[in-house]
Amino acid sequence: MVTAEQAPLRHVAFIMDGNGRWAKKRGMPREYGHRFGVKAFQDILSHCDRLGLEAVTFYAFSTENWKRPKKEVDAIMKLMDRYLAECEKKIDEYRFRICFLGDKAAFDEKRRSRMERLEQHTLDRQRILNIALNYGGRDELVHAFRQLSEAGLKQITESDIAGALYTAASPELDLIIRTGGDLRISNFLLWQAAYAELYFTDVLWPDFGKEQLDAAIAEFYTRKRRFGGV
Repeated sequence: MVTAEQAPLRHVAFIMDGNGRWAKKRGMPREYGHRFGVKAFQDILSHCDRLGLEAVTFYAFSTENWKRPKKEVDAIMKLMDRYLAECEKKIDEYRFRICFLGDKAAFDEKRRSRMERLEQHTLDRQRILNIALNYGGRDELVHAFRQLSEAGLKQITESDIAGALYTAASPELDLIIRTGGDLRISNFLLWQAAYAELYFTDVLWPDFGKEQLDAAIAEFYTRKRRFGGV
């Protein structure tokens, strides 16, 4: 139950960790886990939709993930292509504005064009789905500062920086959920995480479902968010 002291949850972000370990526990290659990770992503997004969240952000592929074995990277790219194609087919049914966070220059022209079409086609939707691809928090800040510098700003404010981030269209971040057991945010939403609540679980991403999300949200509402106050 939300008390008078608690603002409603508006924006949740997910670090989807544990696909590879989930597969290895089953004697399967890491790529197998990513397939089931996509299914978990779709189920969680549907639940977030039912919950009425204003913005949802998923850490899908980081700037560092290119260092993984080529076979695994190729499998992730194929899954991404399949998801983008599915989004295009069902775009009129989609309830979210789709925003891709990160530097699209790393992707080929076909992938970039698909991303840009999806972003343009869903511009009028009120709620936001952020998918972080080729994304890094430090890279995002460099990108923002470079934009502001090129615009000729000399006295840069927090508001200026927030407006130059990939997440400029999203409300303030309330909660980061990381699956898989690691206790770090791994270069994810560094600026946005300043006052976000952090929730860590040992559950591997393919096993993370609506019950686990509901438990994380229930935990969120037990915390008193002071934002530097008392």
